[in-house]
Amino acid sequence: MLKALQDFTTITVLGFGLTGVSCVRYLQSLGITPVVLDTRAAPPGLEQDPALAKASECYFGPLQLEHLLQSDLIIVSPGIDRRQPVIQMAIDAGIPMVSDIELFAWVVDVPVVGITGSNGKSTVTELTGHILRSCGMNPAVAGNIGVPVLDYLTTKESHDCFVLELSSFQLELIDSLKLHAATILNITSDHLDRYDDERAYERAKHRIYQHAKLCVWNRDDAKTMPLFKRRGMQQIAFGAGDAAKGFGVTRSGKRSYITWEDEPLLDVASLPIQGMHNVLNVQAALGLVKGLGIEPAVAAKGIQGFKALPHRCQLIAEHGGVRWIDDSKATNPGAAIAAIEGLRATVPGQLILIAGGDAKGADLSVLQPVLEQIDVLITLGRDGAKIAGLKQGARQVQTLNEAVAYAAKQTSEGSMVLLSPACASLDMFSNYKERGLKFKAAVEAYYAHN
Repeated sequence: MLKALQDFTTITVLGFGLTGVSCVRYLQSLGITPVVLDTRAAPPGLEQDPALAKASECYFGPLQLEHLLQSDLIIVSPGIDRRQPVIQMAIDAGIPMVSDIELFAWVVDVPVVGITGSNGKSTVTELTGHILRSCGMNPAVAGNIGVPVLDYLTTKESHDCFVLELSSFQLELIDSLKLHAATILNITSDHLDRYDDERAYERAKHRIYQHAKLCVWNRDDAKTMPLFKRRGMQQIAFGAGDAAKGFGVTRSGKRSYITWEDEPLLDVASLPIQGMHNVLNVQAALGLVKGLGIEPAVAAKGIQGFKALPHRCQLIAEHGGVRWIDDSKATNPGAAIAAIEGLRATVPGQLILIAGGDAKGADLSVLQPVLEQIDVLITLGRDGAKIAGLKQGARQVQTLNEAVAYAAKQTSEGSMVLLSPACASLDMFSNYKERGLKFKAAVEAYYAHN
């Protein structure tokens, strides 16, 4: 495929949300007037930047095949399901489709690090950026984490490297991204509303390794291991057990240490983020920055000062020795399992779980073994009843306020109440952030009146 955008006569941007707006802005900065399509009559981009829409050729509402077939190149936003019949017809007609990440790959001239996985992506992305800044570099942290990467190409600010969080949807449509270091943190059942089966989801994730110089993978999750070893490709593995090579965890008396090449590197108790899942996240970040020439012993010093991201095992309140934890970002079973397993050892009292929402077709039965570590289970939302059926004595409620009130009555000093839904939020909330904020508000309201 030609990589000079000016060589295409008609470029179409499919989707006019956050990513689509960044694509249109980038194209217009190059003097290109794109066609913009969105199935919504009033997509978010209209409110976000109406001037961009006015300067483009826009068609909002049900997709029309003729608009797609007139395109020489279609830039697809990650929220668009390409299995839609009208899009499939454009694919069958040979219209090339790319993601915003592929456009970025055509022009980037500094090192790039990429992070994907079912859970922990945002934490590792931000932590990697934090370490790089602590070591004197000036990274741009972008991608699926919030700032679309093309927005960095339309500013005058310069960066010496990029750290990208990449979703499976973005990875589906990349071919040219050459990463200095790449990781798949873990793979658990997710997004089965967008994929025909789990293998299709896994194949999309593995595209991150296509041209990576260094592959950082989780030895506790064989699905993350590179499927093929290319000439010149290096690998670093990380995991929760002792390891002679790569990163591991060793125990000495009552203390645990992250190791590098079988030598103690960091006291786990000193880490700014807690839980075994975060120990693995730290190891992954240390491995990634090694791909940019920063040795683990140096990188380890840069971890201090990092703070947990909102809605990811975040302590939001503590009353009477009871800790309330917002893990609303746990939108699939794997994320909830990681949180429960990572936090259980830190809870001397009862561990009370609030879970439920829209499971997006995921197999919730995988939660049953870990629910044995839960003392009280409270469920809500569209698939709450399915989770409740996995543990005898579970309490089903209708609202977060009701869940918080019931949870508070089960607590005593040393207890923890954990919101880790194992489901998406869209059945009850606009997104996981709103769910987390409503949880915090419910906790504050309860203690204000009790």
